[in-house]
Amino acid sequence: MKFELIGMLDSPYVRRVAISMQIMGLPYVHRAISVFRGYDAFKAINPVVKAPTLVTGDGQVLTDSSLILQYLETLVPEARRLVPEDPESRLPVLRLTGLALVACEKAVQIAYENNLRPEDKRHQPWIDRVESQLRAAFDEIEGDLRDSPLVWAKKAGVAPVELDGVSVAVAWHFTQRMLPGLIDPADYPLQAAWSALAEAQEPFKAAPYTS
Repeated sequence: MKFELIGMLDSPYVRRVAISMQIMGLPYVHRAISVFRGYDAFKAINPVVKAPTLVTGDGQVLTDSSLILQYLETLVPEARRLVPEDPESRLPVLRLTGLALVACEKAVQIAYENNLRPEDKRHQPWIDRVESQLRAAFDEIEGDLRDSPLVWAKKAGVAPVELDGVSVAVAWHFTQRMLPGLIDPADYPLQAAWSALAEAQEPFKAAPYTS
């Protein structure tokens, strides 16, 4: 079955799906349609205009990156799934993935404030709160990575093949590209190193961050 993945790869949500599909070996056609510049074209595919959107071979439309990935995992053998079935192994993958999604959400909110809201309409206490949530997410991830299998995989030069590895790398790279200078890599050396390793892997290179 072939799929269409709709959305721009400067979205961390679109990119995590694209990279995950590369790892799972699921073929897709990427249609780089912006929810801003291509609003009408996107609306013709998905009336709610939300990226990513996945269109299945029989024309069904699925929205939300986590739900898309849940569905896609049902289509591949267990060895190619990105979230383990065993509850003990599953929990840390879901925890890190959730923290990475918080980082994505908060980075997107800050980017929208900076790029879409007029300067005289910005509410600095709200921006400060969102930035503190962003840093808290990265703090939690960094702490978990000290004892996580991700660290050992990084040391061994193994590609991140589970959803937490994908999501953490995508969240870090997105924040560095979209909000340069906001989060100092020196404060988060494990995430910076993990992102560098991930971006050198073929699934990431096949779905590069592009605006």
